[in-house]
Amino acid sequence: MTERMTITGPSDGTSDSERLPPARLALDRQTWKEIAHLLANLPVAIIGFVYVVTLMATGAGLSVTVIGLPLLAGGLMGARLLGKAERARARKLLGVRIDEPSPLPVRRTGFFGWLWSTLKDPVGWRTTLYEFIRLPWGIATFTITLVSLFVLWPVLPFLARGLTNADRAMVRGLLSPSDELERRIAELESDRGVVVDTAAADLRRIERDLHDGAQARLVNLAMGLGLAKEKLLEGQADDTVAVMVEEAHGEVKLALQELRDLARGIHPAVLTDRGLDAALSAIASRCTVPVKVTADLDTRPAAAIEGIAYFTVSELLQNVSKHSGARSASVEVWRTDERLLIQVWDDGRGGAALDGGTGMAGLADRLGAVDGLFVIDSPAGGPTTITAELPWRDRQPGEQRQGQH
Repeated sequence: MTERMTITGPSDGTSDSERLPPARLALDRQTWKEIAHLLANLPVAIIGFVYVVTLMATGAGLSVTVIGLPLLAGGLMGARLLGKAERARARKLLGVRIDEPSPLPVRRTGFFGWLWSTLKDPVGWRTTLYEFIRLPWGIATFTITLVSLFVLWPVLPFLARGLTNADRAMVRGLLSPSDELERRIAELESDRGVVVDTAAADLRRIERDLHDGAQARLVNLAMGLGLAKEKLLEGQADDTVAVMVEEAHGEVKLALQELRDLARGIHPAVLTDRGLDAALSAIASRCTVPVKVTADLDTRPAAAIEGIAYFTVSELLQNVSKHSGARSASVEVWRTDERLLIQVWDDGRGGAALDGGTGMAGLADRLGAVDGLFVIDSPAGGPTTITAELPWRDRQPGEQRQGQH
């Protein structure tokens, strides 16, 4: 049985260089790339060193004047571009893939806000340090590699690997995003776009449901009541009017039911009033497969986390009903430290995946947007176990009163 597991979440930080082919006596493709990188170190280092020394020294020397600090800030922005070019060169020739640092924040405080944020930019300063120390290293690697091509070529692959490993360490150490916070900023910027797109899609769905459902019924209701009113004004109080009123009454009940269903889809009342356990039991009762629900929660999480957990289970149980072919299923919810864990299991045919067209990718995006995880374990032939993990946040006092009410 082949097991397939899909995990969405932060990467483990494994470097690509650890998967490079081992160095061999033969000059293979990777070795020639490394040699090209070492030979290019000298001209690239000269350009970077001259830029840093000239522009930075000029900016620092003129810092007592009006143009000094803006010139220094412009030099730091240019250093960012040099760092981007170096990351691209390392990516192409050394196989080192490093995330691009976040752009400078856009400030609305005018020129001085831009100047201050640029002057304290850690990415620009670390790139400046990188370019400054590269000149002696570039001279050394160029000389050693050029001589080795003619004298030490039997051991050149091993020599090139050792020198480029030092290059890889410098690139990772000085040209990577600032720290964990920098990486989180980049992730949150991406997640913000997912949240905005999801909210826009939900708004369009609500508008479509209102237009095609309750609104259309209310229009029919208004037309029917209008015809009945005309007949009453004309004195035709016969069975036809009674039938029209009866039809209008039926339209009202259908419109109210559709509005209730729509409201339940936005935020079910049972979730607000009784919490996650009762709400999950309610959606489990509507599933076409028998579902056992177990919720081990001493307290209720924040309303936003509770709502995401509810709709995650709701969509997963819909998939169980439509696609799994299962005979039984279960839902378990519990808290571990500061995380809320959800596990949905079924004994169906398996084969669930993020790209299977069942909305799994959308669920993974929604969970990722709030720093959650989404794990699919669904080998062909089943069973399927899907685990969702959300950050735990305690309910605020206002949310507690709302739930009690």
